[in-house]
Amino acid sequence: MSSPRPLRYTGATVLLVLAVLLAPLATVSTWVSSQISDSSRYVQTVAPLATEPSVQDAVTDRLTNRVVGQVDVQGITNSLAATLKKAGAPPLVVEHTPELAGPLKDALTKTVHKVVSKVVTSDQFSQLWDVANRQAHAAVVKVLTGEGNSAVQARGNTVVLDIGTVVDNVKQHLVDAGFKKASAIPQPDRTITLLKTDKLQQAQTLMRLLNVLGVWLPVLALVCAALGIWVAPAHRVALLATAIGTGVMMAVLLIALVVLRGVYLDSVPPSALPENAAAAVFDTLVRFLRQSAWTVLLVSVITALAAALYGPSRAARAVRSGTTRGTGSVGRAAARRGMRTGTMGRWLDTHRGWTTGVVIAGGALALILWNYPTPGAVALVLGLVLLVLALLGVLAAAGGPPVRTPPGPDRPRGESPGPD
Repeated sequence: MSSPRPLRYTGATVLLVLAVLLAPLATVSTWVSSQISDSSRYVQTVAPLATEPSVQDAVTDRLTNRVVGQVDVQGITNSLAATLKKAGAPPLVVEHTPELAGPLKDALTKTVHKVVSKVVTSDQFSQLWDVANRQAHAAVVKVLTGEGNSAVQARGNTVVLDIGTVVDNVKQHLVDAGFKKASAIPQPDRTITLLKTDKLQQAQTLMRLLNVLGVWLPVLALVCAALGIWVAPAHRVALLATAIGTGVMMAVLLIALVVLRGVYLDSVPPSALPENAAAAVFDTLVRFLRQSAWTVLLVSVITALAAALYGPSRAARAVRSGTTRGTGSVGRAAARRGMRTGTMGRWLDTHRGWTTGVVIAGGALALILWNYPTPGAVALVLGLVLLVLALLGVLAAAGGPPVRTPPGPDRPRGESPGPD
């Protein structure tokens, strides 16, 4: 009868490969789901755009050009020349009057730009931006799934930023400042193109699928990984391989984001949005996805190192023995100074494997339950886990051997007096 060991290897390999391949999709699906279901998370995502200088400059320039474009400066100077001619002005003055169009347009542009910039860079605009996006949280739904209607919209194969709220606010300020032509800014000019690609519909189909899967895809990836490691004949090796594979896939995802950033910048014509503003928009919208990828990558590296340190290699044994000697020396020094932990310390020493596993599992559970963990959160949990493990090692070493007392008339030789 054939051994079931090859079947275990095959089953474990399939489960672990599936878990590794699902890791990047699970990360993206979690990001998509959080942007669609969590209004506060979405507002937190887009809020920096209101204070991003390059985006503010792009909006200001666009609105300034639209306002000045409504003014027929050349017609004004020509009319002025005709009026001066009728009034009998010297021919030289009449002849050069149309040349005032350039300086007049420059002066008008500077004045309008100043008014618009004051509105766009004000705290009121930032507050208005947050309120508008909180009320119109469906923006990200529109872009990612093609459904809904808000500030960021998908129109055919183009993604645009609707600055209608900003335009209305700016128009009112300009009209109040005496620029009556500002009220004539046309509706089609209330948007800024963020992306244009013939692959938008395919991307939206994928995003809709990831949104439906939502949190289930990460759960499926974790279950596959756990089952694969449990089924595998060598649990530690399986854990090490899973951690390395997941880390590689997160690196691939980060590289893919870099490539997509270049594709995105190439898709936005400079006339629609300057490159620095387009880069700011992309970096802002995907920063939580990038952060999640770095978080999973860091967890994978830590897990791989932990699995390697529990191995039989000479380096792993040296690290373990060095750590044990360090905590042991501190614990014994504490015991010599009267800070003995007695029975508790001896129990910790006897059950060192179980206590270590419980602490590590507690750290992993903390990260799983953490709402959107960051690399900083991972570092904090890792520091706490190492601190607790070191403290447990010191307490175990401070327990010392059982205390023996000389035999008495009522005590058999070698009997311990009982717990400390």
